[in-house]
Amino acid sequence: MEKLRAPRNRTLTLSVEEHAHYQQQLLRLSGPASIDQILDRTINQDLFEILEWLPAGCVDLLFIDPPYNLTKSFGQAQFRERSIAAYQHWLESWLPKLLQVLKPTASVYLCGDWRSAAAIHLVAEQHLIVRNCITWEREKGRGAKANWKNCSEQIWFCTLSDRYTFNLDAVKLKRRVIAPYTDATGAPKDWDRTDQGNYRLTHPSNLWTDLTVPFWSMPENTDHPTQKPEKLLAKIILASSNPGDVVFDPFLGSGTTSVVAKKTDRHYIGVEVDPVYCCLTEKRLALAAQDAVIQGYSEGVFWERNSFSFKKT
Repeated sequence: MEKLRAPRNRTLTLSVEEHAHYQQQLLRLSGPASIDQILDRTINQDLFEILEWLPAGCVDLLFIDPPYNLTKSFGQAQFRERSIAAYQHWLESWLPKLLQVLKPTASVYLCGDWRSAAAIHLVAEQHLIVRNCITWEREKGRGAKANWKNCSEQIWFCTLSDRYTFNLDAVKLKRRVIAPYTDATGAPKDWDRTDQGNYRLTHPSNLWTDLTVPFWSMPENTDHPTQKPEKLLAKIILASSNPGDVVFDPFLGSGTTSVVAKKTDRHYIGVEVDPVYCCLTEKRLALAAQDAVIQGYSEGVFWERNSFSFKKT
């Protein structure tokens, strides 16, 4: 049943006609596939059904956002919380096979939260070089009455080898200068004075507090319960791939990874079991072809959350 939405609600939805149209664009595999068959496509199937049909050695960047270790519904699918040992066993059942799609120089980003952190780290270090663990602030949500509010998630940054891409200058963050130091002549020291305020370009850290979780007034928002922000994927894709590279998301959801890959001139491959989320992905990809804006990213830099001075590009 269609939800009643406020007049200014910008959440992306599908009409019956759009669903029928975009469903025709979805790919289903019936056997081993070549890279040409799956490149820049949305595969509407269960990952575990097609895992061994995916071509080897073709992916530059793998973004994995699996169900976290909690009971949650994702459209037609549901994941149930289990013990840490059982969750670790579940990860082990598919992650090593999935890594076969990677090029030797590939990077892997693996998402989780505090419930799944121990299992993820143990499995990741068995098969990859774990280089860092990013914590990002997920500011959305209600406060807890008898516990600390849960407002952070983790992303493990891993590589297959010591040869990998990391584009530092592509992911610098522009911050407001609180204490603007000057040299003896009064000139700014490591910051810029502008009509919009004083800013400093800073190196990216593993603590991300500049993200906004998609909500009803953002044009990227969908009804997917765990949608990642486009800005989050932009950081990862710009840092760990180059234009023309192949970005793969095996738990695609409503398509953020594919959309940002398209907006940043990368190729994409996405796998998602729910047909509605797949159709939303296709709609978002069509919109991305007309408008490549990523909220919070412009002029080649990322801006602090709630920074209103940046220009749209």
